[in-house]
Parts: sequence; C-alpha cells; structure tokens
Amino acid sequence: MAYQTVNPFTNQLIKEYPTHSDADVEAALKKADALYHSAWAKGDIDQRLPVLHKLADLLDTQNEELAKIASREMGKLIEQSRAEVKLCAQIARYYADHAKDFLAPVKYDSELGDAWVEHHPIGVLMAVEPWNFPYYQLMRVLAPNLAAGNPIIVKHASIVPHCAETFEHLVREAGAPDGAYTNLFISSDQVAAIIDDDRVQGVALTGSEKAGGIVAAQAAKKLKKATLELGGNDVFVVLDDSDLEKAVKVGVQARLQNAGQVCTAAKRFIIHVKVADAFLSKFTDAFREVKLGDPLDESTTLGPLSSKDAVDTLTKQVDEAVKNGAKVHVGGKPVEHQGNFFEPTILTHISRNNPAYFEEFFGPVAQVYVVKDDDEIVKLANDSHYGLGGAIFSQNIERAKRLASRIETGMVYINSLTDTAAELPFGGVKRSGFGRELSDLGIKEFVNQKLVVVSHQ
Repeated sequence: MAYQTVNPFTNQLIKEYPTHSDADVEAALKKADALYHSAWAKGDIDQRLPVLHKLADLLDTQNEELAKIASREMGKLIEQSRAEVKLCAQIARYYADHAKDFLAPVKYDSELGDAWVEHHPIGVLMAVEPWNFPYYQLMRVLAPNLAAGNPIIVKHASIVPHCAETFEHLVREAGAPDGAYTNLFISSDQVAAIIDDDRVQGVALTGSEKAGGIVAAQAAKKLKKATLELGGNDVFVVLDDSDLEKAVKVGVQARLQNAGQVCTAAKRFIIHVKVADAFLSKFTDAFREVKLGDPLDESTTLGPLSSKDAVDTLTKQVDEAVKNGAKVHVGGKPVEHQGNFFEPTILTHISRNNPAYFEEFFGPVAQVYVVKDDDEIVKLANDSHYGLGGAIFSQNIERAKRLASRIETGMVYINSLTDTAAELPFGGVKRSGFGRELSDLGIKEFVNQKLVVVSHQ
C-alpha cells in the first residue's frame, strides 16, 4: 500500500512516504505499552490535560498552514479546512476542560455499602481512520483517550500521509510523551497483527462498512472492545410547512460540503408532495450555480473528489442507478478536467429494487424522493441498512420532534444539517456502526468503569 500525497486538483504526485516495517510496529507497541504501565497513564489526570490545552493553542496559531496541507492533499475547500482545524482545537480544549469531571468517581446508592464507580484507562488502542476529515477523525480519538490515559497507535488513510505526519508532530510538540500517540504507515495485515497483539485492548475505526466488518471481526476474535463509525445514507426531510428557502440553502450545503464526501451528508432528500416541485426547482438551480475549481481559491464552491478512484466509483454507481430506472435530473457525469471532478447530480425516480436505493454515494450526488405524509417519511427513512444521522425541516417543531423520535438513526437535527460539536455524541446504529465519539459518552467508551464497594457489615 503506497502512502502518497497526490494533489486531487492536479493529480500531481507531491510526495511518497516510506512504509513502516514490522520492527517499527513492534517498537511502537513496546513504547505505547510501557507508557500505559507508567505513572503518566495510571496517575493523576492533571498531568495529561495540559497536553490538550497546548495542542488546542498550536492548532489555533497554525490554522492557515494546517488548512492548506489538508486542502492540497485531499481537496477540501480552504474555508472548510480552516473550520476543521478550528473544530479540532475546540475538541482538544473541551476535553482539557471537562475530562476530569467526566472521569470523576460516580456514587451509587446501595444496601451493600458505600459504592462508587471509578474510571481507569484500559490500555493501548488501535485507531484506523479515513481521509475525508484528516485531522478531525484523529482528534475524535486522541483527545478523550489521551485524557483518560490510553496510548494510541494510528493507521491513517494512505492518501493523507502529510496530514497524518503533521498531526503526530503537533501532538509531540504539545508535550505528549513517547508512546502516547504514534502514527504508522502500515498495511491492513499489519493492522490485523496489532489488533491481535495482547498489549492492545481496543480498536476505533471510522471508515467504510466493509473495513468496519473486517476490523470488528478481528477485534471480536480476541474479545476486544471496538467502536465503529461507518457509512451513512442520511435523510434530509423537507415538510410542507418548512421554510423552503432555508431548506434549499442548507440542503445544497448538506449534500455538497466536502464535495459530498461526508458520512453524515444529506444523501436521500425526502420531500413532501406539496412542496416537491418548488423545492426541486430551487434545489436544481442552486446545483447549476456551483463553481468548480481549485480548493485553495476562495471563490470555488465545489472542489475535487479525493482521488481518481473516487470518481470512478461514483461514475459506476450513477450509471448503475440509471440502468435500473433512475432519472438524471441534472449532472450525472465526471467533469473533463485535470482534477477529480464530478458534476453536482440529482437523481429521481429511484425504486426500491434499484441498487442506488440502499447504497451510499460518497460524492456530490443527491437522491430525491417525494412522499405524501409523515408515516411515509418514517417508512422510507427507516428502510435503510444505515442509521447514522438525519435532518428534518419544519416550522412546526413539535411535529418535527415526533418525526425525529421515530427515525432510526444515532442523530437527528431539526432545521439544520447533520452537524458535529465537541459536546455532542456522534455515532449511529445498524450498519453505520456502534459506540459513540465526543461528549461525555465518547470518553467512556475505552475506560474501565470499575465498581468499588465498602461493605456496611
């Protein structure tokens, strides 16, 4: 597996990175395990939290430089890269400020005696992370686990090695000791060997359903805890009482942000029949007005996909959808360009027996469905293998809340796109995975919630 930086706007190879050997892996495991058994990991949390404060400051002061690295490496619009770096700083600062309270002992009333639950680190974790948010995905795992005392070994996606290396240097610069966070350029076989190693106690993966299935099976074989954040087929529901202008504006952003390469992107637009024509008309106009171009150009509104492979995959999916009866309302093809561009695309008339109905399209392709009532919305929303996020647009908040409760996903946002914040839990159900990241829930995924009881007798 070649770890390469290829600029997706020009398809020029910028740099190739040497992979790590099995001896490098062993050295990383040895350092991480030694750190776990040290006073730094097992001792007072106050010695770990300054690392996160410093890391947040470094991210803030180096925002522009870090943003440019991400935009050049995976094609994210520069404004969105800046926002990602800023969010990472917020996550680091959030756990620096709140982890101590989250991990404080919790008392339980019991007839057996004085009882409480303590929170302790469990050991070295293996993280496997994707390219679409090359810093944020790493920070979601690092911040809570560094606070908790779990050393982390990371295999980042092979197309963002510069981001991977840069992030590791930042963690070191922030004062993390040797073994606290180690980036490895390794193969999937080496990942499997690390998961198999007795020194490793947990696995966190964000990625595809296929990768999640493989890694979860490897972890389960050794009875190790795993968290998985996988694909999504998120609905964007527009009710007949919604603010249509707002729904269209946010809907375009929800589908085209990061060139549509977001697990929680709006993918299935479920529109009430009373506003369907009006929504589709405005939505189509907005898709046609998109400006493709260099992600470093502030005026660009749609950057390239992350790789040529991504364009090829999306092209096959759209062609297959059309072959099975879907209609291309707008777009539908790769763009003749030196970079990896795909036209902003809207597909309609997708039947349940069309493969597109259940697939995740990782790119600027929206599916539009028209429904007659709320029950039909729920039925269509829940008829999915995935259950990550979703959005509902309505001016009747009580109606929207009732719908939100009925939709089978880990997250639902009302009158907003599916978003993320340090203080809110992130994750899904069904084939979108299990476990939660961020918030108070995220920090407790990989800790030993140990019960201690002092008997009254």
